[in-house]
Amino acid sequence: MGLRLKFNLVLLLVFGAGMAVSAYVSHRLLDENAKQETLRSAGLMMESALSVRSYTVAQVKPLLTAQLETTFLPQTVPAYAATEVFNKLHSKYPDFSYKEATLNPTNPRDRAVDWESDIVQKFRGDGSVTELVGERDTPTGRMLYIARPITITDPACLACHSVPAAAPASMIKIYGDSNGFGWKHMETIGAQVVSVPMSLPLANARRTFATFMISLGSVFLATFVVLNLMLSLLIIQPISTLSAAADKVSTGDFDVPEFPAQGGDEIGVLANSFNRMRRSLQKAIKLIES
Repeated sequence: MGLRLKFNLVLLLVFGAGMAVSAYVSHRLLDENAKQETLRSAGLMMESALSVRSYTVAQVKPLLTAQLETTFLPQTVPAYAATEVFNKLHSKYPDFSYKEATLNPTNPRDRAVDWESDIVQKFRGDGSVTELVGERDTPTGRMLYIARPITITDPACLACHSVPAAAPASMIKIYGDSNGFGWKHMETIGAQVVSVPMSLPLANARRTFATFMISLGSVFLATFVVLNLMLSLLIIQPISTLSAAADKVSTGDFDVPEFPAQGGDEIGVLANSFNRMRRSLQKAIKLIES
């Protein structure tokens, strides 16, 4: 096994290990960054929904108090307002969704599906949990969701959701008397769920990862080529020339010119030593012959 082969094997092992470690670390970091980016988007949507709810309670509902005495207006319900606003967003960005998933909703569109029911049950089972974050696979790709519990903290809500007889007749006319009743004070009846696609951040992460690995591979390849050229020009060629000259001198051929010693590196020191040995050996043979 020649010096070049040994050097290249070690170099390839080092580069291979470096590429593997770099790939693992960069992939983990880019995936985590993609998740955090998606999480920020979901958090922004959740805060927007809370803002819509607060605005509805503080600014819209008071203006319609007189009408509410005779007619039920769903637009004054915070959950309805937030859902309607995000339905507009959903029509343009269908992968983004907001839902006030409820086990026993007044509006059937808010009824929790299986995975949403599991989230609500987790909130109901542990009152200390204020937020859940998770991922799930859908036909359109991976989705990240943020969920927060909907708990009846205001007893005034029970005016419409305790029993059908206590609810406004206009609300019964719209939604019927079979859903959205039997709620209790401080009961968790649902969850606000924001779902955001991870496909775009993950695609960006994959492109960044591919670009990084190609760039790193190019740097390693360029380094490999440069180091091989330096190895050939500075070490292997001088040593090969010196070895050939030593072979000729060992057979008594002193017509070989002295090896040019350039610089003060190890090859230059070796060349000087070889030239000195050659001259000494030539003088010794001349003395013996005379």
